[in-house]
Amino acid sequence: MTETNLLQGPIHDVHVELGASFAPFGGWEMPVSYAGTVAEHTAVRETVGVFDVSHLGKATVAGPGAAAFVNAALTNDLGRIRPGKAQYTLCCTPEGGVIDDLIAYYVSDDEVFLVPNAANTAAVVAELRKVAPEGITVTDQHREYAVFAVQGIKSTEVLTALGLPTDMEYMAYADAEWEGRPVRVCRTGYTGEHGYELLPRWDDAAPLFRALIERVKAAGGQPAGLGARDTLRTEMGYPLHGHELSLDISPLQARCGWAIGWKKPEFWGKSALEQEKSAGPRRILMGLKGLDRGVLRPGQAVLRGDETVGETTSGTFSPTLKVGIALALLDTGAGLEPGDQVEVDVRGRRLRAEIVRPPFVTARTS
Repeated sequence: MTETNLLQGPIHDVHVELGASFAPFGGWEMPVSYAGTVAEHTAVRETVGVFDVSHLGKATVAGPGAAAFVNAALTNDLGRIRPGKAQYTLCCTPEGGVIDDLIAYYVSDDEVFLVPNAANTAAVVAELRKVAPEGITVTDQHREYAVFAVQGIKSTEVLTALGLPTDMEYMAYADAEWEGRPVRVCRTGYTGEHGYELLPRWDDAAPLFRALIERVKAAGGQPAGLGARDTLRTEMGYPLHGHELSLDISPLQARCGWAIGWKKPEFWGKSALEQEKSAGPRRILMGLKGLDRGVLRPGQAVLRGDETVGETTSGTFSPTLKVGIALALLDTGAGLEPGDQVEVDVRGRRLRAEIVRPPFVTARTS
């Protein structure tokens, strides 16, 4: 998909009214910022922000035994949760590469709702459809629902003011109504802060987002765009598919082994991942905290002396720490540990960095 035929979300006109700047992401035209990335990042960390992430995919797997079918395909163990809960999981290839990471909503034994990444939705749906038994349907609902993320310490205050449910465990959800319109509310997010993700119907999105903006601003917060979403998730060490996860980067390399149900009898990629776990991954995701002035970016070589020991996968300026930070895949054979110093090749200039174990800041999701 080229930049001339990018898809637009259900409230594009609202973002234009708010003065957003836009950029392509995953085939969609996305709001990057409104008041500026640092201000929006700070609002989420200190008060509250609201994101439109309606580009995220949506799909429903339904039919007798749908949950068991999904559980035999995706890595995490749906048996660990119950209806009304959600779970982070991965869709892998037989070789252990990652087609996508996604959230699975356990609706019932016969229905699972999936939220994949925008660019990978069709691939996830196609892989599930290939092997779905008779009676189980996999429906792509990418443009049937919007997704809004309300994140920050005042997120509960915002939802309460709109009459939406907030009293739920982390990674639990509730189906509710707002002004007679259905909306699913889940205690999830991608920022490391206490927050919620709301899924209204696509055609109901604009009035709900306007109401959220009003309440967020009343609470001292503001709308936030893709720029702040990236700085926030990088500070938390959360993976982004195409950067920290890919067909060539396994869950174990990305420190996502916790999202694998190793005791399950089957899931896609199980044999390959078990072999990698037994041998130990050849590289592992770590954080780099800049010690020199400069902003780290993806795709930069990590050096120890004259030896290349890894490569950055994401990099940014941390508004919270006021330094450059990065996520990097480091060779396990190099024997590097947190606290060790390395250098990052930033356009021919070597910047010193300290190895840290992500996250860079403390999560406050509970």
